[in-house]
Order: sequence, then C-alpha cells, then structure tokens
Amino acid sequence: MHQSPTTSHTHTAFRIVKPVLSGLVQIAIVAGALYWLLQSGAEAMNYRWQWYRIPQYLWFVEDGEWFPAELLEGLRVTLEISAVSLLCTLAIGLITALLRLSDSIVGRALARGYIELIRNTPLLVQIYLLYFVFGPMLGLERFTTAVLALSLFQGAYTAEIFRAGLNSIDRGQFEASDSLGLSTFDKYRFVILPQVVRRILPPLTNEAVSLVKNSSIVSVMAIFDLTTEGRNIVADTAMPFEVWFTVAAIYLCVTLALSGLAAWLAHRFATQPH
Repeated sequence: MHQSPTTSHTHTAFRIVKPVLSGLVQIAIVAGALYWLLQSGAEAMNYRWQWYRIPQYLWFVEDGEWFPAELLEGLRVTLEISAVSLLCTLAIGLITALLRLSDSIVGRALARGYIELIRNTPLLVQIYLLYFVFGPMLGLERFTTAVLALSLFQGAYTAEIFRAGLNSIDRGQFEASDSLGLSTFDKYRFVILPQVVRRILPPLTNEAVSLVKNSSIVSVMAIFDLTTEGRNIVADTAMPFEVWFTVAAIYLCVTLALSGLAAWLAHRFATQPH
C-alpha cells in the first residue's frame, strides 16, 4: 500500500518536529525544576529577589540615548580579550603542531616542551607568573598579558588538535601537492589546511568555548571584564544570586552562539563539494 505525497510529507515533518518538541519539553522541565529549587532555597534563607534592579546594570537611557552599563561594558571587554586570544591561539596552535611534525629535532623538542609545560601547570599560576613576573620585566599592559596568558594556555591544547588533524590527512595529498610544484605555504593554504579545518571544527569549537570561559580568570589582574564587573556590583548591592545568575546567563548566551556558529559552518562544509 503506497502512501500519498501529502501523508509522506506529514510523516517527514513529524519526524523533524518531534525531537525539537521533545527538546523544548525537557528544557521546560529543567527550567521549572531549577525555578522551584531557587524559590525554595530563597524562602529557606528568607532572601528577597531583586531582579527588577538588574536591568540598570545592563543598560541605561540618558537624554533619549541608550548606553551600555557595567555588565555590558564588561561583556565587551571579555569579547575583545576572547577574540584576540582566539586568533593568537590558532596561530600558536598551528605553528606548534607543524613543529611537532617537522624534521627538526630542536623544533620538535621545543614544541613538546611547551605543550607539556603549559598543560601540566594551572592557568591561574601562569597568569600570576605573567602578570607579576614577566609582565613588568617586558613592560606588558594588563590587556596584553591577559591575551598572552590565554593564548599560550589554549594554544597548547589547540596544537594537539591541529596535529591530529594534520596526521589524518592522507600522505597522497602532500605528495600530489609537491608534484604540482606548490610551495610549502601554498600547499598548506590551498590543499592541506582546508581539509584539516573541516575535520577539526568540532574540537576547535570546544576550545573557543573553553577560552571564553577561561577568560573570566583574568579578572584577578584587575581587568574590568564581565566577571570583575559582576563582582563589583555584588559588593555594592549585596545581590549575589541575581548578579551571578545574570553573568552566568550572559556567558551561556555567548558560548551557545559560538556552538551555533560552529554547527552552521559544519553544515556548510558538509554541503560543499570536496
């Protein structure tokens, strides 16, 4: 018995909509449970919510013009640090991975030593060393020090991702590039790296999300990022729950946006001809 086109389309639409609705129901259940938990905790502590005060720390209007307040200004600083650090992280990771795979004994030793040193020491300790020791010696500003600390830390992990991606490329691709007379730069630019990026996009996205979250640690350097601004507001208003939940929600929105962008790029790569 054959189904009519209308019935087939209906079944297809149902298969698409069903998981979406299921996900929304799950989110609603989790949100409801979290709301109940917070309300119960607040009542037990005799705490009065003051959510109505939060918007003034996000934006304000003066003479009919909109201006960002402390939290959005802090978000701007966080995004600036994260964006510059991400570019430096990709560069450091790629260079380190190429050194790990090079024929140079010195290059391989330096790359491996850097990766082992960074991955086996805490980020906070690295920030302290750069800020209090190497920063003053080199005359680095706080913003530059923060970018350098995050880039070096994430670059060690990104290097291993690039190395795995490069190792996954068939040797025939390298040989074909060499047979065409391409320079080393053009070989990686036009042949190797486009294939590597397709394969390592998901783990690279995880590193980008991790970088945004780790950027909150640079608040120990008195940089007025989102976390620092949140801490200052809590000190002034004694609203720890409202402020920190708002800060967490902002970080969540940023990381979800990154994940969504990565999913869109992955879809585009998958639909493009190889």
